[in-house]
Amino acid sequence: MNITLSDEQLAIAESARDFLNEHGTSARLRTAMESEDGWDREQWQAMAVEMGWLGVAAPERFGGSDLGLIELALLHEETGRTLTAAPLFSTLGLALPALMGAGCEAIQSRFLPRLVEGDIRAAVCLTGKSGAPLPADAPCTIRREGTGWALNGQADYVLMGHAANLLVVVARSEDTSGWDGLSLVALDANTAGIAVERVTSLDPTRPFSRIRFDNVIIDDAAIVGPVGKAEPAIRRMLAVGTVMLAAEQLGGAERVLEMSTEYAKQRVQFGRVIGSFQAIKHKLADMMMAVESARSALSYAVRLLDVPDAMEEVAAIAGASCSEAFMQCAADTIQIHGGIGFTWEHDAHLYFKRARTSATVLGTPSHHYDVVAREMGLTDIADTQA
Repeated sequence: MNITLSDEQLAIAESARDFLNEHGTSARLRTAMESEDGWDREQWQAMAVEMGWLGVAAPERFGGSDLGLIELALLHEETGRTLTAAPLFSTLGLALPALMGAGCEAIQSRFLPRLVEGDIRAAVCLTGKSGAPLPADAPCTIRREGTGWALNGQADYVLMGHAANLLVVVARSEDTSGWDGLSLVALDANTAGIAVERVTSLDPTRPFSRIRFDNVIIDDAAIVGPVGKAEPAIRRMLAVGTVMLAAEQLGGAERVLEMSTEYAKQRVQFGRVIGSFQAIKHKLADMMMAVESARSALSYAVRLLDVPDAMEEVAAIAGASCSEAFMQCAADTIQIHGGIGFTWEHDAHLYFKRARTSATVLGTPSHHYDVVAREMGLTDIADTQA
């Protein structure tokens, strides 16, 4: 994403790429994903302490840089290029906008300074067993228990849940449906009654977890805003998260296009480099068109995220465009690389797996197209998403 960026924004992107070229190599990624943790603790601390990434979009009063969403998207784009094995997206792309969107000063004062310093790694519990986008399948219920509240339920498909020490949970009040009755809860992952199980998933670079809540008792201090009134904060979180995920996907698509172009210039077949064959040229051209279209959609979205009436529409446009571009480019990369593209030793399969899983995390492209149609008034679909 480099459309009309300021000199300062270009410098942020350049420094991020330099950092990841050193700290985000393929060898280091594989070491992290094959470790017991499944993520790179040293890299995470360097992001927080040396680079100051965790404070990019946080207010200055909490120790952040208070830059903005463009800078945050630039960081996600660069981490998408290297498939960074760290809970950056779950922390900055989802949890941070949830905490900021709710406007609860007490919660923000409690968690954001520690988040900026790298002490907090967050995971967001968004969906239940079906994995359907909100508000259809909130993972937990919340009910009054004495002077506090009780959480019960199970969150599935929680990104980097096993690495988190802060959980942001979407919970539904009893006898409610749709967006009504949804709450946001922020609590320590070690709270009594919480069980975290890391699960096997397609993408080894960004593990998923299943988190169970068995009569977890919390007090009012854990509620991010009024109980049952979290719709604006949740919608904000989903819009920002979709755009940051789209930035990651754009970075991944850019990288596999570069990998394919480099390989096409080197691989010789029938006495010619394969890049001279028309079929390869056409495939690379199609990949480039997909990347540039996705870049335009992302640039448009990130600049309109702060416009309430446009927020969800532009996020969905970027989500659909970048998802499809990454999936197309990752699949074509394997084909262009031929036999080597199918091997474990080559990174092509890691990008393909990330592309496939990312395309479902916050809704498939079809879901995003439905959102665009609804926001533009082009459909009368009456479902639980409305």
